Amino acid sequence: MSDLLLIIVGAAVILALSYACFNFFMVKKMKEGTDRMQEIAGAIRIGANAFIRYEYKIVAIIGAVVAVILGVLISWQTGVSFILGATLSATAGFVGMKIATYSNVRVANQANETRDLGKTLKVAFKGGSVMGLCVAGFALLGIIIVYLVFGVALGQINDVIEGTVQNSIIFPALETSFTMTVSGYALGCSIIALFNRVGGGIYTKAADMGADLVGKTEAHIPEDDPRNPATIADNVGDNVGDVAGLGSDLLESYVGAIMSGVILACEMFLHGLAISAELLHTLLLFPIVFAGCGLLSCIIGISYIVLKRKLSSNVHMELNVATWISAAMSVILCFVISFFIFKDFPQEELGLLGFRLGNISPFLAAVFGIAAGILIGIASEYYTSYDYKPTKKIANSSKEGPALTITQGLATGMISCMIPVVILGVAIFGSYLVAGMYGVSCAALGMLSFVAATVAVDTYGPISDNAGGIAEMSKLDPEVREITDKLDSVGNTTAAIGKGFAIGSAALAALSLMNSYLYAFGGVDALGNILLNIVNPLTLVGALFGAALPFLFSGMLIEAVAKAARKMVDEVRRQFNEIPGLLAGEAMPDYKTCIEISSQGSLKEMRFPCVLAILFPIVSGFVFGAQFVGGLLIGATITAIMLALFCGNSGGAWDNAKKFIESGGVMGHGKGSPAHDASIVGDTVGDPLKDTVGPSLDILIKIMSTISLIAVVIFSQYNLFGVLGII
Repeated sequence: MSDLLLIIVGAAVILALSYACFNFFMVKKMKEGTDRMQEIAGAIRIGANAFIRYEYKIVAIIGAVVAVILGVLISWQTGVSFILGATLSATAGFVGMKIATYSNVRVANQANETRDLGKTLKVAFKGGSVMGLCVAGFALLGIIIVYLVFGVALGQINDVIEGTVQNSIIFPALETSFTMTVSGYALGCSIIALFNRVGGGIYTKAADMGADLVGKTEAHIPEDDPRNPATIADNVGDNVGDVAGLGSDLLESYVGAIMSGVILACEMFLHGLAISAELLHTLLLFPIVFAGCGLLSCIIGISYIVLKRKLSSNVHMELNVATWISAAMSVILCFVISFFIFKDFPQEELGLLGFRLGNISPFLAAVFGIAAGILIGIASEYYTSYDYKPTKKIANSSKEGPALTITQGLATGMISCMIPVVILGVAIFGSYLVAGMYGVSCAALGMLSFVAATVAVDTYGPISDNAGGIAEMSKLDPEVREITDKLDSVGNTTAAIGKGFAIGSAALAALSLMNSYLYAFGGVDALGNILLNIVNPLTLVGALFGAALPFLFSGMLIEAVAKAARKMVDEVRRQFNEIPGLLAGEAMPDYKTCIEISSQGSLKEMRFPCVLAILFPIVSGFVFGAQFVGGLLIGATITAIMLALFCGNSGGAWDNAKKFIESGGVMGHGKGSPAHDASIVGDTVGDPLKDTVGPSLDILIKIMSTISLIAVVIFSQYNLFGVLGII
């Protein structure tokens, strides 16, 4: 039966990647429009390619060092799986960036030729679907390779069952197993996601802030006006940050959710929980099969928009229907898998895992995750869409100036944290009640089981934003920009929803990985119950350090954006002052210099925050030991969740408050008014929060959890405090 299930998963991967390839070339075959449109799109494409090339060179060097360290200190399998994860994640980000740079001009041309919102949406969504299908397809491809090659062919799963795990080369007393190999794969995905999100986020927001602060508020020229030197850099940033970064981010979340269940099952078996070998195989297989069926569900949901003959002008409804179809199909298939895959095991054996309702327990746990993801999305939509009161209040506050705009936005962001946290709490406790700690990992996977559809919906937003920029710079009819702006406005809301999914799944996956971490260094009692004494002074100090770390990380990212944005502002002002006839439209700006400023600034500033995220838990572990790092992970997870929700929702609300004013929502205060200027300031403050800090925090907690799980087998026995006899 397991062979048949793996064949189904493999078929889902092949189908998804083939579908992505088909949509890629279908989009690429479409017309690019006028010569001016092609020229602008070409400049964006060149800038994005150059940035991703330079970034991947830096990541390749750091990744090679990490792979060698893992291979030497842990096992060669861990090092190889790390390279596999990094390669597939980087490939998904690169493909997504490429299709975005091809789609943007074609979306603008479709809007120009048809003046039809539904037809334009279809082109933008086709481009987004390539990213979505590649994220899930490449992630699952790597997981199947790890499972079949390392787990089955090289016998690592049998080593777990028989207790004949291999020893570390450097530390012979330390045992490594399939969990380390799986963790290596997840870590490879995490490192690429971290660099793509941080580097891309700094790039895009530096350009965006420079373009807005000088172009819109000082020179009072429209957004994406061809006279603004920062516009091309801004459009490049949409592709490297909001597409490549987003794709790598959610791929990493998806892998983390799947692997958390696999790792936890291995650790429970290794540490004496009475699980049979057959049940262990089933527990390892279930997350992979569930993810494969979720991918099939997404193919159906995506096809609703791609194949539908005529889409309505209600963009939000059409996108929601695609997501609902994917989610509903995931629920149905999850029930079928859970019912049949666990039906032959007696309740007594399942009960030892915490399966209170027999073979459907994993299904019910996954439903908690799916429901939580949808509800968090609804909450994010409420706080960020200008169809609802919170964002309208921010827009109306702009009439009183930027101070009240920012104050109201901060209040909205803080208030918005409570409902998602309540939802997360219910999901965690509910999934634990029905299926134990394994159920929590099922909830994380449930939340991301339809990730291909979620990413497709998210990616269409920056593609539409780019299309609007191209339309503006090509001086197309204002009606074209109105169409792309409608798509972009909905894209801001769907992006906030996607970020809610990412941080929610990160919290669930981090909790599951935390339990695996405790199992790994023996934090269990005689009955197999996991233990971490939070009032132990060392653990408590670790929790305090962990709680401060996301603030330090966030502050460094905001400062990095500010540094790069400051240089961009100076350059835009210089060109306005020194290039004769630029503001009059008689001369062309120097786009290349602005692209170089964003590229150099982001590549320089991203290094330290990324290295900090990787090294902090390792250094802490080798100095203070495993209990300290346990507290560190708890503190970091709790504050990162709150900060990520706050940053994503407040930034999204500020952005859409500005768009509400631009659409005429505040009577007597349209584009160019003092209220509009105030809303631009609010949007600018929110830019690094929603597109740099917020999305990077969920990666921070997962990369810390994963790297701690890998390194704990060493630092639990070899640490400075232990050597000195302090612990």
